Amino acid sequence: MISPIIFIFSLLLFSCHAAVQDFCVADLTAPDTPAGYACKKAANVTVDDFVFSGLGVAANTTGTFNKAAVTPAFVAQFPGLNGLGLSFARLDMEPGGVVPIHTHPGASEAILVLEGKIIAGFVSSANTVYYKTLKKGDVMIFPQGLLHFQVNAGATPVQVFVSFSSANPGLQILDLSLFSNDFPSELIAATAFLDIPQIKKLKAFFGGTG
Repeated sequence: MISPIIFIFSLLLFSCHAAVQDFCVADLTAPDTPAGYACKKAANVTVDDFVFSGLGVAANTTGTFNKAAVTPAFVAQFPGLNGLGLSFARLDMEPGGVVPIHTHPGASEAILVLEGKIIAGFVSSANTVYYKTLKKGDVMIFPQGLLHFQVNAGATPVQVFVSFSSANPGLQILDLSLFSNDFPSELIAATAFLDIPQIKKLKAFFGGTG
């Protein structure tokens, strides 16, 4: 069994940023820019800026459309990550839970299965699908920007530890991008080769219009 602590520290290798100062704790009152947040004044930095305690509690999956929920430890929740090129999260899935096809434009991702069994995979830019059933202790990586997914493949709840190679990895879920907004159904039909009735059904489910 791989220790989550060893896993966390090994993921520090994700970061390729040359350190020019000890740290730059995010000033969350300042704007978030492509280069990250401005640094909090050193006099206002405390040890709590370098500690996040939220990953020990299961996320609330009740009422979610996909029977899954994520607890993020990104820079907005964990300001000490600013500029370090890494972040973390916890994924909880009920039986039947799924994380739909999505991408993180700003980061590669590594997952460690702590409890349960999942099917996880990604699609390369050559449209090759790489997927595998993962059990407790298994680790898988998803290269930056590639579409990927996770499905609970068992009859028990799933707990997954997640790490990213960015303090703010970004997220785009394919279904929500198509069906949760005012993207005209006719354009979706023309560009995605879907039938209008199916598009309208999905828009109704995800709260979209058009």
